[in-house]
Amino acid sequence: MALRIGLSRTVLELKQFFRERDSMVFTFLFPVIMLFIFGSVFKDQELPGGVSFTQYFTAGMIATGVMLSSFQQLAISIAVERDDGTLKRLRGTPMPPAAYFLGKVGMVVLTSLVQVVIMLVCGGLLFGLDVPSDAGSWLTFTWVFLLGTASGTVVGIAFSSVPRSAKSAGAVVTPAMIVLQFISGVYFVYSELPGWMQDVGAVFPLKWLTQGMRSVFLPGSFAAQEITGSWEPGRTALVLTAWAAGGLVLCLRTFRWQRRGDR
Repeated sequence: MALRIGLSRTVLELKQFFRERDSMVFTFLFPVIMLFIFGSVFKDQELPGGVSFTQYFTAGMIATGVMLSSFQQLAISIAVERDDGTLKRLRGTPMPPAAYFLGKVGMVVLTSLVQVVIMLVCGGLLFGLDVPSDAGSWLTFTWVFLLGTASGTVVGIAFSSVPRSAKSAGAVVTPAMIVLQFISGVYFVYSELPGWMQDVGAVFPLKWLTQGMRSVFLPGSFAAQEITGSWEPGRTALVLTAWAAGGLVLCLRTFRWQRRGDR
């Protein structure tokens, strides 16, 4: 029953997402706009290993798109639903709580896939991004995408309890996401960041999601430019899995169906 209702919730969540034009446009167009700006400015810059900066940046923006569709979207939208009483009303219905979260997960997976397709098309048409043709690369993409989406989803749900109101949600969540992009190797080559910044960035999932996407869309020769000289697929999987598991625990401990002070 929960699964069936969860599928219905997914359809509803998608309708609500696409009706919220401001949120939809920001989620889908922000990575494209940043790709166009940085790609145009640094289009002639070549990194070691014969990789153009636009290729490097496109891989990072694909990872960013996944986090925008999962972490940022859920952290803000759930905070709004809690503040306007939507969650409280849903909790009072016969709907199983699991169905609500299944609807959110379904929405995140589908919008993240749309986000990836948009970035691949824009990266290919504007900056000649090489799309891998071998099955091994797409297998890597699949598990990196799924683990990145899972970690971003559960952490976003958990983080939705941080904003004190719907009005402050964007102001709390968006800057955190922007900072993570700067310290995770999205806008700058990760190995060229200050050591302390690398240490901080390595704690969070976006760094590993970004590195995983680089392993898919950049040539194998560029792995030598990573901190350890390797793509570190095992460590990437371990860190993203740990964040997914840890985020789930945080969700179970911190998620609230109503605003602070409500009874």
